[in-house]
Amino acid sequence: MNPLTAHGPHLRIVDLALVLAYLAGITLFGLRFRKSNQGTLSAYFLADRNIPWWAITLSIVAAETTTFTLISVPGLAYTGDFGFLQLGFGYLLGRIVICILFLPRYFRGELLTAYQLIGQRFGPRLHRFTALLFLVMRAAAEGVRVFAVAIVVSIAIGTGDIASIAILTALTLLYTYEGGMKAVIWTDVLQVSLYGIGSVVAFFTICNKITGGLHALITGASMAHKLTIFHFSWNIAETYTFQAGLIGGCFLTMASHGTDQLMVQRLLAAKNLRDSRLALLVSGVIICFQFALFLFIGAGLFIYYRSTGAMPSADPDRIFPAFIVGEMPVGIAGLMIAAILAAAMSNLSAALNALASTSVVDFYLPRHPETSQPRRIRLSRAMTVFWALVLGVLAVLSRSGGHVVEIGLSIASVLLGAMLGVFLLGTLTRRANESGTIAGMVAGCVVNLILWRQPHPIALSILPFVFPKIAWTWFVLIGSLVTCGVGYAVSLIFPSAASLPSSATAQERIL
Repeated sequence: MNPLTAHGPHLRIVDLALVLAYLAGITLFGLRFRKSNQGTLSAYFLADRNIPWWAITLSIVAAETTTFTLISVPGLAYTGDFGFLQLGFGYLLGRIVICILFLPRYFRGELLTAYQLIGQRFGPRLHRFTALLFLVMRAAAEGVRVFAVAIVVSIAIGTGDIASIAILTALTLLYTYEGGMKAVIWTDVLQVSLYGIGSVVAFFTICNKITGGLHALITGASMAHKLTIFHFSWNIAETYTFQAGLIGGCFLTMASHGTDQLMVQRLLAAKNLRDSRLALLVSGVIICFQFALFLFIGAGLFIYYRSTGAMPSADPDRIFPAFIVGEMPVGIAGLMIAAILAAAMSNLSAALNALASTSVVDFYLPRHPETSQPRRIRLSRAMTVFWALVLGVLAVLSRSGGHVVEIGLSIASVLLGAMLGVFLLGTLTRRANESGTIAGMVAGCVVNLILWRQPHPIALSILPFVFPKIAWTWFVLIGSLVTCGVGYAVSLIFPSAASLPSSATAQERIL
């Protein structure tokens, strides 16, 4: 029976036992931190700012890797080449800019979320607007990510998509609810170690199954043009070009790691600015190595299935999971499935914590600053449960075709451009005011939504220059430029004396 097309449970008893042991073990490990965050919101959402830089590094890697990288990036190399790696170079450049431009401002005060900084610079309306945009963006993107793991679970143990989503969401919610950010980061450390080891083992397993081993893999992949990295083209309709990777990847990282609470929350958990910078930069180097490893896995799968003549799944995202359960030795298959689940759970736990912190700190507490600390903790946990339910529903609704890594990144890129534009206006200009920046933010979102959801073919044929086809890798750059341009122009036309608040308002002094 072809393991790529067979239905029903595939994991052997030993492998299934390893997966179940992992799920139970990581949940119990996360619950160990339940008593370490009872005091304040800073303890619950930032782990008392006492996490070592190397742990934050691994937590960032865990959040950035996700199930997308583990199952979808190999699919990209299987159907294409190593062009996706060009994004990694942009990711490194973007991190350098964040270290210089954003991180010093985050560490000037006692901030719990990235959007409090916007409130200090512009005012409460834009503070809430950016926080709301984050909630929408993160929920939409995370729904796709949660669904990605259902692909793996359904192949491995035969459960349906909905059941798989429910199991992973419930277990992740349990330790995130109890342990807060400290549980998120330290479970990330274990999980990234697990899928790092598992991925290396998977790569060498593929090499051993190919006649001629690693040499044959590299030779065959080179002859099939799988190892091509650089594509120098200014065609903005092409997704993976050097220009799109370097420039688009830089702006994508500036937005995702510099303005997205999912990442900023980790950076704020560092002991000081130096540790935060070090964690961010080292994580970029590790990510590039991971991208290369998973692309090699995809190229190896291409060579292996070409030599065996097997007919792989039509869905590229199912090729690697199917290989794991059908071709890998007993025990190793269970390790790899557990590794993929580790990536999913680490990212989901961070998303739940970030969504809850933004909901409480940026929306509830500014209107109820007198709320006692115990009630704040209870409310934070209630919001964690609420967002777990929301993400579960969105994951069910996210079942569609295509590479899930590209779907997730494109959804995030649509709104991240406007978000980055707001932070750039607040950081680089003194003339931008709240009303002008809001107008720019709306304009940036609208433009990217149009580019993402391409207009009707008739409109494209009549107005090709108004509605050009643009790859998602350019969305953040375009959205941020539109936001900055419109925001600055409107601010000049309608100047406001209150564009630069001299001190934080009461809502920004929430601890």
